[in-house]
Amino acid sequence: MRDNMENPTTTPDSAFSLMFTTEHVGIITIDVPGEKVNTLKAEFAEQISSILHKAQQYPNLKGLVLISGKPDSFIAGADITMIAGCKTAAEASQLAVKGQTVMSQIASFPVPVVAAIHGACLGGGLELALACHARICSLDDKTQLGLPEVQLGLLPGSGGTQRLPRLIGAPKALELMLTGRSLRAKQALKLGLVDDAVPYSILLQTALERVAKGRKARPPLPWQARLAGGPLGKSLLFHFVRKQTRAKTHGNYPATEKILDVVKTGLDQGSGNGYQAEANAFGELVMTPESAALRGLFFASTALKKEKGADAEPLPVRRVGILGGGLMGGGIANVTATRAGLPVRIKDVNHEGIRHALKYSWDLLEKKVRSRRLTRNEQQRQMMLISGTTDYSGFAQVDLVVEAVFEDLALKQSMVAEIEKNAAPRTIFASNTSSLPIHQIAGLATRPEQVIGLHYFSPVDKMPLVEVIPHAGTSAQTISTTVALAKKQGKTAIVVGDSAGFFVNRVLAPYINEAARCLLAGEPIDHIDKALVHFGFPVGPVQLLDEVGIDVGTKISPILVEAFGQRFAAPAGFDAVLKDDRKGRKNGKGFYLYGQKGRSAKKKQVDPAIYRLLNVTPKAQQSETELAQRCVMLMLNEAVRCLDEKVIRSARDGDLGAVFGIGFPPFRGGPFRYIDTLGAANVVKTLQQLAQRYGEHFTPCEGLLRRAESHALFYPQGETKEIADVV
Repeated sequence: MRDNMENPTTTPDSAFSLMFTTEHVGIITIDVPGEKVNTLKAEFAEQISSILHKAQQYPNLKGLVLISGKPDSFIAGADITMIAGCKTAAEASQLAVKGQTVMSQIASFPVPVVAAIHGACLGGGLELALACHARICSLDDKTQLGLPEVQLGLLPGSGGTQRLPRLIGAPKALELMLTGRSLRAKQALKLGLVDDAVPYSILLQTALERVAKGRKARPPLPWQARLAGGPLGKSLLFHFVRKQTRAKTHGNYPATEKILDVVKTGLDQGSGNGYQAEANAFGELVMTPESAALRGLFFASTALKKEKGADAEPLPVRRVGILGGGLMGGGIANVTATRAGLPVRIKDVNHEGIRHALKYSWDLLEKKVRSRRLTRNEQQRQMMLISGTTDYSGFAQVDLVVEAVFEDLALKQSMVAEIEKNAAPRTIFASNTSSLPIHQIAGLATRPEQVIGLHYFSPVDKMPLVEVIPHAGTSAQTISTTVALAKKQGKTAIVVGDSAGFFVNRVLAPYINEAARCLLAGEPIDHIDKALVHFGFPVGPVQLLDEVGIDVGTKISPILVEAFGQRFAAPAGFDAVLKDDRKGRKNGKGFYLYGQKGRSAKKKQVDPAIYRLLNVTPKAQQSETELAQRCVMLMLNEAVRCLDEKVIRSARDGDLGAVFGIGFPPFRGGPFRYIDTLGAANVVKTLQQLAQRYGEHFTPCEGLLRRAESHALFYPQGETKEIADVV
């Protein structure tokens, strides 16, 4: 099709080029120079205006098609580094106005404009597509459409809050904008977000055919959307959506409120007022600390993805072995096969363990098939990547083995010896230990340079973090190879020091212990958990202990006490819980009541027997703020120790580890950014007050005292912008 072109028009260094077919259709190709994906930048406004003007001068122009010159991306979004230079809300609002103006030029173009979408079409990219008169997308798995701005504490600022509700109806539009989730091609077609979804090979042809049909009247919205557009329906819709949103966010994410307000303004007062409200709200949100923290996390995780973990090129990993078919082994096998696309060989002591691991992956894939996110053929193909054995057959071909057996040092050392005997000399041994020092696991190895820790979090398919833990003798190539595998598995990988508890469990332990002290002092379990959920954690500390496994927590505690002293000791009397065979959700017996197979009741309820077991009479005495402060301050204190002891390489890694590993509130940016927000001097003062009331385990560490005195920041002013510039 592109061979049938005439009069190519392009400008040096421009992201947009224009060609015309012999049928008088202009094709605008978007290809940002020097970038892997297309992102919209402020300076593109003039380029788009110029290319539209040139197109309009063409005689007998029948329409335009917008298509990407990148192989796997339409437009991945707006370049949010633009925001870093905004000093005021007014400046940020002007960026939105500039984007709205460009989109308006596309929407008002006198002949049909069709977006031909292949790959990521997100944020500003989807707003551009919404401004077009029609949208055709490819059926490729890489094609995703969405408005994820809320995940950065923002809202769509180039007209998206106004065009999307009018296209697909307010109920579906609000759901997409408030969650930031993306849609695949068939989902977008069903929703009416695109007009057609076709194989990539005929994407351009279909778009050109759409132009030839001229502008078509849009079909009416579904009756549910029309009903929600009436005065009563609209009132009920916004009332219930606002109520549901506040119940989920607890008022911690200002962007969700702004999205609701701006969409309602547009529907009530017309799109002109809606655009103005959108630009004003965008500017206000850019200036919020919540958006600054969320954008900081985005820049940090993007920068981390580009790092190898060590100064060495990773070795190719073509096959992976897993030792242990339990919950963790099955989860690791699943992400290796389904996300990394690598063959996996599971070794277990019996066939039941292998069957369990295979069923784990089958069940996860079955959910995708039922929700039409995966075909039955693709499910079969991915399952064929996973095999099992009760001996070491096939392990001579694996490049990396992940050990996921019980937390027993002698057992893990024996696993190292067996892999060195039965696998190839090049094979890397990665231990999924949650607490045992890696140098001890490698203590008897003949090739200790190929032994490393690779700590996953449960459930593996949902938790985004892994800790990569080299010991002093681990080679740089082993580190970079392990990090590369983790990335292929879709994980955020931070390299941490070989110290007891590593980073995540070390900062988590004092947090959990303090929640236990509050419980033993009589604070009700649900009161403690609600306090931390309202602070911003996804679940409270007591429920988290149920989810992780009470027995797992108690195994880590003695290791931390031995390494760091009594500040890690669990409160006296708390061991009664484990003695009562309470392991949490896994055995349906913990702090909360569970039904069959560890399922929670419809309304989560505390097991009243736990209070009798602990000899506690529950009565709320402290406010939610006080409870959250007690638990969180200990986490902050320990995080600073970890940084100063080089357990983590940077404050950035610590923030990513806490947010992605234990759900530290993203809108607070992580422990280190939160300390910067509060001020180290205020954190020290709070810890000293808590130490006077509750004990010396609250004593602020030397690193905090030093920073309080010098007013030093973990993120010096301008550092976020520097990270953004690198990204």
